[in-house]
Amino acid sequence: MKQWALSLLFGAFFSFNLIGQSLTISGNLTDALTGEDLIGATIAVVEDGSIGTTSNTYGFYSLSLDPGTYTIAYQYIGYETTYLKFELTEDVKQDVELGTGSLELEEVVIKAEAADENITNTKMSVTQLDPKAIESVPVLFGEKDIIKTMQLTPGVKSAGEGNSGFYVRGGGLDQNLILLDEAPVYNASHLLGFFSVFNSDALKDVTLYKGGIPAEFGGRASSVMDIKMKDGNKKKYSVSGGLGLISSKLTFEGPIIKDKGSFIISGRRTYADQFLRFSSNEDLNASTLYFYDLNMKANYAITEKDRLFLSGYFGRDIFGFNDNQFGFDWGNQTGTLRWNHLFSDKLFLNTSLIYSKYNYKFNLTFAENASFSVASAIEDWNLKQDFSYFLNPDNTLKFGWNGILHTFLPGSIETDEDNIFNAEEIPEQKALEFGFYAQNDHKINQALSLNYGLRYSIFNQVGPGEIKTYDEEGEITSINEYDKWESVQFYHGLEPRLSAKYQLNESSSLKASLTRNYQYLHLLSNTTTTTPTDVYVPSSVNVKPQIANQAALGLFKNLADNKYETYVEGYYKQLFNQIDYKNGADLVLNADVEAELVFGSGYAYGAEFFVKKKEGKLTGWISYTLGRTLRTFDAINDGNPYPARQDRIHDLAVVALYDIAPKWKLAANFVFYTGDAATFPSGRYNIGGINVPLYTERNGSRFPNYHRADLGITYTRLKTETKESTWNFSIYNVYGQENAFTIDFRENPDNPQETQAVQLALFKIIPSISYNFKF
Repeated sequence: MKQWALSLLFGAFFSFNLIGQSLTISGNLTDALTGEDLIGATIAVVEDGSIGTTSNTYGFYSLSLDPGTYTIAYQYIGYETTYLKFELTEDVKQDVELGTGSLELEEVVIKAEAADENITNTKMSVTQLDPKAIESVPVLFGEKDIIKTMQLTPGVKSAGEGNSGFYVRGGGLDQNLILLDEAPVYNASHLLGFFSVFNSDALKDVTLYKGGIPAEFGGRASSVMDIKMKDGNKKKYSVSGGLGLISSKLTFEGPIIKDKGSFIISGRRTYADQFLRFSSNEDLNASTLYFYDLNMKANYAITEKDRLFLSGYFGRDIFGFNDNQFGFDWGNQTGTLRWNHLFSDKLFLNTSLIYSKYNYKFNLTFAENASFSVASAIEDWNLKQDFSYFLNPDNTLKFGWNGILHTFLPGSIETDEDNIFNAEEIPEQKALEFGFYAQNDHKINQALSLNYGLRYSIFNQVGPGEIKTYDEEGEITSINEYDKWESVQFYHGLEPRLSAKYQLNESSSLKASLTRNYQYLHLLSNTTTTTPTDVYVPSSVNVKPQIANQAALGLFKNLADNKYETYVEGYYKQLFNQIDYKNGADLVLNADVEAELVFGSGYAYGAEFFVKKKEGKLTGWISYTLGRTLRTFDAINDGNPYPARQDRIHDLAVVALYDIAPKWKLAANFVFYTGDAATFPSGRYNIGGINVPLYTERNGSRFPNYHRADLGITYTRLKTETKESTWNFSIYNVYGQENAFTIDFRENPDNPQETQAVQLALFKIIPSISYNFKF
């Protein structure tokens, strides 16, 4: 595979049809109203629709052509197309502002997508969401949530009732790389998973790569969710916000200097704790329960060729019971400093310095001067450089590198002087991770296009520290001391990436992709979703990096003059060096936690079906996934394959949006999926008069099938280019289905010889109301 990848990459790179006398039109595409950069806008030659390019993450584009006269069309979803005529006798710098005009969003979408971009590009296994466009989709508690909406698309499965954790094509929760302005977010959940940490009002673009992942991304085995924050309004000051039953949010944005720089500050806070103050229960009255998010970003154009960005996210959950006799808080902090530099009208550079930290702490107070607290964290510093070279209309190259310093703080206990507990700290661990990549988006002819690349990843666990090795029984076999920065364990690997598109006709194309990913960080959690007490550990002497190989094949078809978008994709994924836990494993504050692990392999396969209606009063989509996810561990289930917890054979989602009247929009969802695989007791035995459950086959049983319907209606009181006022009313689980959240097996009090299953349903009918505004 290594030889195949190298020959493909270098052979293709040196086979370009270079343009000797070409001239270049380049510039930036922005929103005419706000000055926001437009990502992925289409720039095409009207005289020959096969010649064109797209804008990059920062709105920059470059199109090289022979001298002559051309009409260039600038297009973007939700905007009117702009046409400019050029007499090309020299290089031209042309910035373009696109406006929405007086058209409604749905009308513009039809026009902007008339070029069948989903048919003509090489992207497959990719889902892109516009945070603005999903505002009407009903979700739990009325909190608009990009991750909850993403769970309604093919190949993406919810981790459970109302949960923001997700599985992608059979991968685990920790196999998803979630990036916010390039910074990894290690725990994307609030309130134990019922909300995500992403405030939609602060976001510009969300893209999920399930397969065919570009070589610029690495570090996770299953998917990449690339989330970009808004840059802020460069034209004028603006305020927007919303009031809901459990939370409120407020966003303020505006120019630093008009058309040169801007800022945005967006905050969100729940206020459940404020209602506790009215409780007659003194314990509840003295308790706190809330979370908050704060997104901030600023950018400034220093010169025509240099621009700086500074963005940050700060979020935390706070829980304290009875004047903090028991307290729990956790959260993420991220920061990204970026410098854009334009070397020429073809070569673009972005340099980023990135910081990310996740930590948690909980404390328990018994009496005065008698308390203890437990804490854990993971912290990253990341330096990266990404180059984009717009070689010619048929080749766009990207190449770059990044280096990360990981610091793992597995856990510590702090106590008061009079406490009966002893202070303890598991020593921190450090690791270095590097990635080098090159890729090319290559249009061979009008029918065939390729996106190919290669990533080389390196991981090195380093000292100082005391490193133990274990045998299969978990017994220590050796202990070695390492000095600061001394190499403990070194891993590396080549990660080839390939996507291909063959256009069958104007409305259909066949696509395929091959992807290999290495993952060097591992989440230790025996719950069904990310929780505050989850611990990340590095690849080490005992823990090898996870490896995933995935192949996918898809047929894409547009119908009725692009009113309908459809596709079917099949995939097969191999998973190596997977992690599971021994029965009764202790994962919290365990210095020998690696002795609790077992290792194996797995595979996942399936087919995804998608139909989307994009035009008319009724819009929406139907998503269905048929798939299996299995694991094989020598130490589990006698070495026989068994279903992973996320093995859901059927997963169906239906989303419908209907314009009842100019100011009224109705929205509805329906969700059905196979119940999660679970290990239920198959019998019991008696020890000393106590009945003990007997567990045999791992994940040999299943929860009941899950289904629910949601309903929402949005009333737009006012909507202009600068002002907006809307009310949203929604009902989650409209017919009150009691879906199982947990199933507990207990001794029947009426007959001690019997065991009964007790099902807990978390949510029944949940109504909500919210008001959103902008001025």
